[in-house]
Amino acid sequence: SPFRIGGTMPTVFSYFSEVLAREKRGEHLSWLCMFWMIGGIYASAMAWAIIPHYGWSFSMGSAYQFHSWRVFVIVCALPCVSSVVALTFMPESPRFLLEVGKHDEAWMILKQIHDTNMRARGQPEKVFTVTRIKTPKQIDELIEIESDTGTWYRRCFVRIRTELYGIWLTFMRCFNYPVKDNTIKLTAVWFTLSFGYYGLSVWFPDVIKHLQSDEYASRVKHFRNEEVSHFVFNFTLENQIHSNGEYINDRFIMMKFKSVTFEDSLFKNCVFEDITSLNTYFRNCTFVNTTFYNTDLEQYKFVDSELINCTFFHIRTGCQISFDDDYSAYWIYFVNFLGTLAVLPGNIVSALLMDRIGRLTMLGGSMVLSGISCFFLWFGTSESMMIGMLCLYNGLTISAWNSLDVITVELYPTDRRATGFGFLNALCKAAAVLGNLIFGSLVGITKAIPILLASTVLVCGGLVGLRLPDTRTQVLM
Repeated sequence: SPFRIGGTMPTVFSYFSEVLAREKRGEHLSWLCMFWMIGGIYASAMAWAIIPHYGWSFSMGSAYQFHSWRVFVIVCALPCVSSVVALTFMPESPRFLLEVGKHDEAWMILKQIHDTNMRARGQPEKVFTVTRIKTPKQIDELIEIESDTGTWYRRCFVRIRTELYGIWLTFMRCFNYPVKDNTIKLTAVWFTLSFGYYGLSVWFPDVIKHLQSDEYASRVKHFRNEEVSHFVFNFTLENQIHSNGEYINDRFIMMKFKSVTFEDSLFKNCVFEDITSLNTYFRNCTFVNTTFYNTDLEQYKFVDSELINCTFFHIRTGCQISFDDDYSAYWIYFVNFLGTLAVLPGNIVSALLMDRIGRLTMLGGSMVLSGISCFFLWFGTSESMMIGMLCLYNGLTISAWNSLDVITVELYPTDRRATGFGFLNALCKAAAVLGNLIFGSLVGITKAIPILLASTVLVCGGLVGLRLPDTRTQVLM
């Protein structure tokens, strides 16, 4: 799936740019960028609404159990199916038709594009007067050599080798005059923006979760030297530590243990029945003549503990706590949804202003402002403040993404546009992986390094972006 998505992005932008009028190209490419974020909002909203409800499931016999996360996958696949259906109604790229020798079809599509744009301009009477089209070099040069190759697999080998060589030549042309300098500058901007954006996007939720964990741990209740006998526990125990206790002839029935630790305690003649636990451990405890029935207390939850004459019946493996019991699971999806939703206003503003204030101003200004906004993280000492910083950062950064997509499309000629965009998009993902690794390793250790690193790379990338040529009034090559 990621492989297919990576191949789709450059093609979509390259294809769409070929049919746009120059004066509206930046705006409409920005609207196209917005649908990436709308898809993110849709996916995060569906994850928040569906996955936590583990009971939303259906079965197809005993072999196929469709639980909530599978329902989520199906729901996310619906837009993909719709796009495949919609593509059947879209015209082919005129340049591709010319490359394969279908000149009449290419001319008809160019006429359709011309007439549509003229109607949008309020000039429907203007006639498409092009009678001659310069034909690019046809892509299928293997017809000449097929008669010289004797077997079908030899022809396939030659075809594949020639296609790969052609791809390599097209890629290398992205580093030739006149686009070499632009490719180098775009490489720096794509790398820095992706490194800072995705790095902090991973760091934000983990920091929020870390703050949440610290606050949760500060409310832990300690119980020491308890002596409980002939008592029935049938309620939830949460965020507790029990030390040096003695539990004699006690029954733990229909209970939930959430973040509970028993240390140096004795359990004698006890019964654990219908127990569900999360982050619960028995450390250096002793169990004598104790029965465990229908519990999820697996062996790894007994740390350095001794079990003497104990019996286990119907042990359930895996996590049995539902999302309703584990608030942090809800929190992950909720934060992701808010962070994705925050980019929607920035998308709308960038689309409306793209052709008015210019791509370079929006790119450089957005990246510099995003870098400056990172310093506000010094004051993020609570969950609500960190979420506010996350929304502000995402809202500022999205304008840079939109303008960078537009500039990249406009700087490359048609025969190199998809290749150049694909190379930069691949570099973007590599920078994202690097950012995730570096920023993720710093969670809970220090705030200074992630803030300074993200701010530095974003500001530097923005300054490099300002050195790119202005493409607002440029005709696509």
